[in-house]
Amino acid sequence: MSLFTPRNVLYLSILAGLSTLVLKSYAYWITDSISLLSDAAESVINLIAAIIAFIAVRLSERPADDTHTYGHEKIEYFSSGFEGALILFAAFSIGMLGIHRLIFPQPLQTLEVGMIISFIATLINAVVAVILLIVGKKYQSIVLEADGQHLLTDVYTTCGVLIGLFLAKVTGVEWIDPILAIGVSLIILTISLQLIWKSFKGLMDHALPEKELAIIREIITHNLESKMTFHALRSRQAGAKKFVDFHLLLPGLLSIKVGHQLMEKIEHAIKLQIKDCQVQIHAEPIEDPTSWEDNALTSFEKKVPNS
Repeated sequence: MSLFTPRNVLYLSILAGLSTLVLKSYAYWITDSISLLSDAAESVINLIAAIIAFIAVRLSERPADDTHTYGHEKIEYFSSGFEGALILFAAFSIGMLGIHRLIFPQPLQTLEVGMIISFIATLINAVVAVILLIVGKKYQSIVLEADGQHLLTDVYTTCGVLIGLFLAKVTGVEWIDPILAIGVSLIILTISLQLIWKSFKGLMDHALPEKELAIIREIITHNLESKMTFHALRSRQAGAKKFVDFHLLLPGLLSIKVGHQLMEKIEHAIKLQIKDCQVQIHAEPIEDPTSWEDNALTSFEKKVPNS
């Protein structure tokens, strides 16, 4: 059994959130740097997000039941969307603090020690972020990817903060610190909006990527014989699970047994190529005019030539 399961890496993310929060808070306390304060504030968001992500993964692992017949994976989109909202709040707070310190500047203290402490915290976040992104991609978990992107954002912003503080220390120019905090807030704002948009698409049952749909169309077409076709191909994704359904138009005189065998063959071929995919096929007689009247389902589907 792999040590790096979604649940285990989220335990690691929570531990990283606690440790970096303590380190960065101490770094701000000894320096009075507004950019380090913004960095510590983001660590609070990181910790909350990691806990929420852990709860979401635990819930998404529950099997389908009579009230959630498609499973619970969609909760991952709520979690990632909420995390995006938290990042958005952090961006707004950091920006406002930067503007305030720009108007009312204050001298910085004990920068060297604070920068070293913040750098150690950043190394912790960088390692955990890479692990989250690798495991998230492996398990196709938007929760892990969101948490990894969140921590990676923290790494980028902290590196920018440390560079700016170094310049402030060397030049003695105090306004570098708040300007840097405002710049960090704009970077975080962009990433939060991207994450919210990705979560929104998942909640709105966005279709699978065109590359995967092309594979599915090719598999279906390859297995069809003369006087057979298909239409109304639909798809969506919930967490790591993917759902595909379509109508298969067969000769009316074809036996149920032969038709079922063909559908089983197509379903098996799709599942071999598309991981964690559930396939539903609806058979219709190709000669029946009503089989071609699913306007609501066929209006968006690419035209498939009748064989």
